[in-house]
Amino acid sequence: MTAHTSHPEIIKRLKRAEGHLKGIITMLEAERGCLDIAQQLQAVESAIGNAKKALVHDHIGHCLAEAVRAGTQNADDTIREFKAITKYL
Repeated sequence: MTAHTSHPEIIKRLKRAEGHLKGIITMLEAERGCLDIAQQLQAVESAIGNAKKALVHDHIGHCLAEAVRAGTQNADDTIREFKAITKYL
C-alpha cells in the first residue's frame, strides 16, 4: 500500500485545532464571555469534524479501493469495513 497523501494535511488541521483549543482554555481561565468561548468551541469542533471526514474519505478512496484492486480483501470484508468506517461521518 502507498502512503496516505492526505495525512500531512489532516495533521496540520489537528495541530491548528489543538492550538485553538489551548486558546479557549486560556479564555476560560481569563473568564472571557461565554458567547465568545462557545463560538470558539464551535470552530474547534468544526475543524475536528472536517479532519475526521477527510480521514474517512481517504480511507475509503485509498485503503478500501486499493484492497479491492490488489485483491487483498474480499468483497464481504470490504463492505463490512466500509459500513464500519462510514458510521463516523
